[in-house]
Amino acid sequence: MCNISARIGMPAEVKKEIQLEIAHVLFLDIVGYSKLSVNEQHARISELNGVVRLSEQFRKAEAADRILKIPTGDGMALVFYKSPEEPAQCAFEISRALKGNQRVQIRLGIHSGPVSGVVDVNERANVAGAGINMAQRVMDCGDAGHILLSHHVAEDLAEYERWRPCLHDIGTFEVKHGVRVNVTNLYSDEVGNAQVPTKLQAIHRAIKKRRAHVRWAEVVAALLVLGAIVAGVFFFARRPSTSALPVLDKTIAVLPFENLSRDPDNAFFTDGVQDEILTDLAKIADLKVISRTSVMQYKSGLARNLRKIGEELGVAHVVEGSVQRAANKIRVNAQLIDARNDAHLWAQTYDRDLADVFAIQSEIAKAIADQLQAKLSPNEKKAIEQPPTIDLAAFDLYSRAKSLLLTASFSATQEPDVRKAIELLDEAVKRDPSFFDAYCQLARAHEQLYAVSGDHTPARLALAEAALQAATRLRPDAGETHLARAQYLYFGRRDYAGALAELESARRALPNDPRIFELTGYILRRRGQQEEGLRNLQRAVELDPRNLFTLQQIALSYVYLGRYAEAIAALDRALGIVPDNVETRANRDLYELCWKADPQPLHQTIDSILAQGPSAIAPAADTWFACALAERDAAAAERALVALGDNPCWGEGAIYLGHSFGEGLLARMIKDEARAHAAFEAARAQQEKIVQTQPDYGPALCVLAMIDAGLGRKEQALDEGRRAIALTPLEKDVNTGSRVLQYFAITAAWAGEKELALQQLETGLRAPNASLVQSYGALKLLPFWDPLRGDPRFEKIVASLAPKQ
Repeated sequence: MCNISARIGMPAEVKKEIQLEIAHVLFLDIVGYSKLSVNEQHARISELNGVVRLSEQFRKAEAADRILKIPTGDGMALVFYKSPEEPAQCAFEISRALKGNQRVQIRLGIHSGPVSGVVDVNERANVAGAGINMAQRVMDCGDAGHILLSHHVAEDLAEYERWRPCLHDIGTFEVKHGVRVNVTNLYSDEVGNAQVPTKLQAIHRAIKKRRAHVRWAEVVAALLVLGAIVAGVFFFARRPSTSALPVLDKTIAVLPFENLSRDPDNAFFTDGVQDEILTDLAKIADLKVISRTSVMQYKSGLARNLRKIGEELGVAHVVEGSVQRAANKIRVNAQLIDARNDAHLWAQTYDRDLADVFAIQSEIAKAIADQLQAKLSPNEKKAIEQPPTIDLAAFDLYSRAKSLLLTASFSATQEPDVRKAIELLDEAVKRDPSFFDAYCQLARAHEQLYAVSGDHTPARLALAEAALQAATRLRPDAGETHLARAQYLYFGRRDYAGALAELESARRALPNDPRIFELTGYILRRRGQQEEGLRNLQRAVELDPRNLFTLQQIALSYVYLGRYAEAIAALDRALGIVPDNVETRANRDLYELCWKADPQPLHQTIDSILAQGPSAIAPAADTWFACALAERDAAAAERALVALGDNPCWGEGAIYLGHSFGEGLLARMIKDEARAHAAFEAARAQQEKIVQTQPDYGPALCVLAMIDAGLGRKEQALDEGRRAIALTPLEKDVNTGSRVLQYFAITAAWAGEKELALQQLETGLRAPNASLVQSYGALKLLPFWDPLRGDPRFEKIVASLAPKQ
């Protein structure tokens, strides 16, 4: 319960209990309220309520039923849900309305964070959560007229050009329970209070007073040691300064270490040593540490331009090193380098017994943290000193598995790579049943097969749960445990509120883990909070700037929003990192096709990939198939189907259309009814097995409905499509719910129900997430929609989606 629970009474109109979700809280109170008489208090609150209700932003949110109004006695908390711009805009409007009003002087605080519904001691609905707590603490730092923001909100608003001139960082306050809050003052020439808050002025005066007391002592000491400094200047010339470093300086990337062992198989062990050092440093909140996914691209053993690497990763420092393993001995060399000028700030070589390797890793992490003057909390120090395992063979297996899982997302061999990683991790935990990190990775690998690779079975989910339970038994309160539980709740149970609560706990222990922001982004996206989800994915990229998968997901977020130009720009950024990535090149031009109904750029890209050799197209064969269908090139579509092998011919979110479906679609396009029927019969046999193992999985039933429509089983197809929609409500999962709605329009069209198809098409276009299959280009060119062509209503819908010139 938040610290204002005793003061908050939920208004009568708020009846239902709220699930945990990210909200944007505006907290405001009347300055000097307690000094007023009771009658004056009532009058001031009444006047303030009137001003707030006249705010345009307040009225918009209220009309959309997306605001909570919480009286607090001397003010109120307004809880918005769409974006951090809402409370900022509302604060500006309220402040402007009260400008010059000497009766009602208020201060305002804004923070974005989790809130949830609770039931208080009086059995009334109430609101609690860190979002409200922190908004009040931020507000408490200010004086009359101040609009103060938490650092979190200031970063979000800085993304919008119109807010940037109004953002003024004023420093850090220590608030209740010793919590330190970085505060930004929001003001313009007309609105807000440009003065430094009184509390911060007091801090500045105390600092100046302390400095004055020591100034003369410093002068005397300086004179006494001047000679010593001059004499020692040569010795100290290459040592780093010990003055406090700006936050920018506390940024670091740990590059892959070089394997100097004779046995090349020790490369995985070397990767594991580097990864553990990186992981230890990432646990320190005072540092910004780049994720392994981004640094693994800078291979060891090659000449490195550290200045360029630092610029690409956005860091001031890099760590390089090497590992040499022989028999039961190990030598680890590590050095810290300022990437801005190639200055070597620290270096150390460790010659130890092999069993001491984990102690070496911890020592290196602490030495680097000390060089960067990063403050370590007792919990961070304890976490760094804890070895991952006592079994080196288990560690080697774990390192191999983790490397496979890191690259699986970018690989055409994703599923076999994940299954191999599971074998290695099973062997690792068999050797060391107390190997906590291995259980966390094992849970995630099973979840990946369950949620992404098509093994959506209870047996697979049970394996993920068993690994999670093992990790929980070992370290129930660890940040990694909270993250693993969040991943399980998201991928396995679709419990978004529970996953968000676990992520909030994980965030405190894992300040540099991009997976926290990434998963938060996915959850918010599925809950329909597209802009907020996108911002979290962008924060993940700040910690993992060269992660191709996250950049692809950012592009996908823009597609969901129907913003194809920005989606293409995101993939262009990804191609700046991996210019030869076939899948990304093809998807970039597929988005162009969907946006402008122009297949020519994609055709040219496909031709350039095919020119590299017959196997080069494999990762993008599905996109080649789509391009061939758009151009009505049956021969090219046949070749694309061959290149597909057993892979799906079309995939969008949870909707996967298999190879046989592709054959049937092509046959429909060229009006080969016999071939179409045979292909859809084969597709049905495969899809029916999937539905039997996953009877309550809407997307699988949705695809079966499309197949049955292709086979002329009209009533059965429509019934399956409607059941798929019922199994996948939008309020449970915006992404998948939107897709099932949108693809049902195809089922209806193929079943000959033109009226229903047009209704479903319009419903799909209004769904919270835009779809590629209902894009302008797909509607205009792809054979999915051939049964509707020529109908004036359909053609009018298509024309309305054309990009504006």
